[in-house]
Amino acid sequence: MKKSIIDELVSIFGQDNVLTEREDMIAYSYDAAPVEIEPEAVVFATTTEQISQLMKLAYREEIPVTPRGQGSGLSGGSIPLKSGIVLAMDRMKNLIEFDPNNRLITIEAGFTTADIDPIVAEANLFYPPDPGSVAFSTIGGNVAENAGGLRGLKYGVTKDYVKMLKVVMPQGDIVTLGSKCVKHVAGFNSELMFVGSEGLLGIMTEVTLALLPVPQHRESALAIFNSLDGAAQAVSDIIAAGVTPSTMEFMDNATINAVQNFKDCGLPRDAAAVLLIETDGEENSAKAEMAIVEEQVQKNDLRNFARAQNSAERDALFAGRRVALNALASVKPNLILEDATVKRSVLPDMVRGIIAIAEKHDIQVGIFGHAGDGNLHPTFLIDQSNKEEMARCHKAVDELFQLAIDLDGTISGEHGIGLEKKPYLQNQIGASGIKLLQDLKRMFDPKNLLNPGKMFDMPGEA
Repeated sequence: MKKSIIDELVSIFGQDNVLTEREDMIAYSYDAAPVEIEPEAVVFATTTEQISQLMKLAYREEIPVTPRGQGSGLSGGSIPLKSGIVLAMDRMKNLIEFDPNNRLITIEAGFTTADIDPIVAEANLFYPPDPGSVAFSTIGGNVAENAGGLRGLKYGVTKDYVKMLKVVMPQGDIVTLGSKCVKHVAGFNSELMFVGSEGLLGIMTEVTLALLPVPQHRESALAIFNSLDGAAQAVSDIIAAGVTPSTMEFMDNATINAVQNFKDCGLPRDAAAVLLIETDGEENSAKAEMAIVEEQVQKNDLRNFARAQNSAERDALFAGRRVALNALASVKPNLILEDATVKRSVLPDMVRGIIAIAEKHDIQVGIFGHAGDGNLHPTFLIDQSNKEEMARCHKAVDELFQLAIDLDGTISGEHGIGLEKKPYLQNQIGASGIKLLQDLKRMFDPKNLLNPGKMFDMPGEA
């Protein structure tokens, strides 16, 4: 990068907030996806105005810019594919406003998701989306990827709580989108255009989120099954019976054993699968819903159904699910974590299909995820140094995504497309769908400077 450009970056951000040495670039060359590409420079923003100045510079000089939160994304969204500048936003972590009367909180994009609830709890409120990375992921990253989480079944995902956004456009203009009102139809619903946009259309710097009252009561239970089919069918039956649990998490036998080897959580090693289920709300209602849950699981090859008697037992039940990914990561040198999602009614077909694909290609797989909303995380356990095994794994992934599409599902429920799933997007939305995305990208970012090469290619881009 030219010295004059670096000097201008220093004038915008300050000397301590600009990195250009190669050893510093390495830390910003990857996220949780298995790809590494080094940027030419890293800048740390602390204000919206700084980012506006950066984009005016980048637009003038035609320099790619890749926004980055904590780098916890699973699809390669924050990898600087075209090198250029990485815009690190994790220092933008100020609380702008907490408005308990209107159940709203406005925070900067670098605010850690887990830090919201301690602030709003004083008013008996909470922020429902809780991705697996909740302890360290930033709210800007959550919005960019439309993150989900364990409570998605009942409470929805990030898009359901975004009220307003402050956004820096590729040319450097600053716009404020949305409204703090419950009802708002003044103009296009443009704020949601940026939710799930993976940093391709603009850079979100401030976010206003809706909050909800903390439920009065929670009922938690562990259902242990003798068969995968039984667990998967139970999910469909519970929903069909009119119950919407706040959480309904699935773990198969491979995941259960990985968890037990990693951390003894008291899970039965010989179970085919378990469901972790929680209902919440008014106490009598939560208890009545859990009674219906128990009635439904009894019909599906159930071995045992145990309710938590207190918060300590509840936390113990969910401890295993919280460490599932780390546990599977310890089984083999590498893993490929996916998030194919289907309708709950075909969840048994999806589970059977995943097992058949893994057996066909002789790949070890662990399955866990948010079964209540059809979002499974098939996790292929592999050794990337074994080229033959990797070739088989790639074929398995290809078939996994096609299976999800064939079942009228989606190739991503919450991780996003990024680099990892870009080859599969056209299979789901078709050539005309890709063209629509390209047209929108061109309208917002005519020079293709923001996070180029992610999600889809622009014409002429390789």
